[in-house]
Amino acid sequence: MTQNPNLAALSEAGVSVWLDDLSRERLQTGNLQELIDTKSIVGVTTNPSIFQAALSKGHAYDAQVKELAERGADVDATIRTVTTDDVRNACDVLAKQYELSDGVDGRVSIEVDPRLAHDTDKTILQAIELWKIVDRPNLLIKIPATEAGLPAITAVLAEGISVNVTLIFSVERYRAVMDAYLAGLEKAKEAGHDLSRIHSVASFFVSRVDTEIDNRLEKIGSEDALALRGKAGVANARLAYAAYEEIFLGGERFAPLKEAGARVQRPLWASTGVKNPDYSDTLYVTELVAPNTVNTMPEKTLDAVADHGTVTGDTVTGRGAESQEVFDKLSAIGIDITDVFLVLENEGVEKFEKSWQELLEATQGQLDEKK
Repeated sequence: MTQNPNLAALSEAGVSVWLDDLSRERLQTGNLQELIDTKSIVGVTTNPSIFQAALSKGHAYDAQVKELAERGADVDATIRTVTTDDVRNACDVLAKQYELSDGVDGRVSIEVDPRLAHDTDKTILQAIELWKIVDRPNLLIKIPATEAGLPAITAVLAEGISVNVTLIFSVERYRAVMDAYLAGLEKAKEAGHDLSRIHSVASFFVSRVDTEIDNRLEKIGSEDALALRGKAGVANARLAYAAYEEIFLGGERFAPLKEAGARVQRPLWASTGVKNPDYSDTLYVTELVAPNTVNTMPEKTLDAVADHGTVTGDTVTGRGAESQEVFDKLSAIGIDITDVFLVLENEGVEKFEKSWQELLEATQGQLDEKK
């Protein structure tokens, strides 16, 4: 099988292509393997919304849910078993990519219960539990970059567990995430863990930034305001990459950790499905090409890039100054950037909590039917 040339070009430019979706159907039909073979997929991310969608469609989970119901499993245990089974199997499908990339790719992410987003201690305990249940070296535990999440990230990394930090919206919070990562590595080193086996990505949400800021620009309604629509998401990610370069490519704190085998924490572009039909459907891929990054795409975006995405090399490095200008203009026109990021973080947690609640209710309904 040959790889799609557009996605192969993206990979060659230093972007790891991950699929932002997982279902038992993808695993059972061989669809995930097909995407690995033909569309350069080298990783998978999941979240509560993805699992909620997977369990609500078709009958792939019926037999397992029936068996768990007969065993008397409650709804939380059922969801934990079903989701960790899917993630473990996906880890196995991606084992070859994990080995070929020396552990950088071939990664599958599973998220802690979003209801724990503001509880540090419970997040730590569940992250360790999920790591043990899945029991695969190419797993990433997703922990949100909330105020309570930051110390949990450090503590989990200190245990030698690899982490995907999710729900990052601002560069300011991203700097706190990088600090939490470095603190976790320092503690892991003290504890005698092999730093080369600890991996992390920092998931920076892109399209949602444009959605929120565009809404505010349209309310202002002036010509200057409307001219700034669709610019903030890419500019924000480019500023994040500049911060990444500062900390990991020349930072004094990372240098001794690197000597001890530590890896950089790669920026991951998440929420890359384009919400506004007026924008190019490959905007958050082709405009965010940079070495040592990950782009996790829903299948619709993956297909769009495969069909007509034009990869012209690095579109990020060295563009920090012009990206800062976008935010200076937004501030000057009256956009409260701090409030934007606060709203987005709160909404992000709420959306995942809502999806989790829907997953609980749907699974409880299935358990009740099969008893």
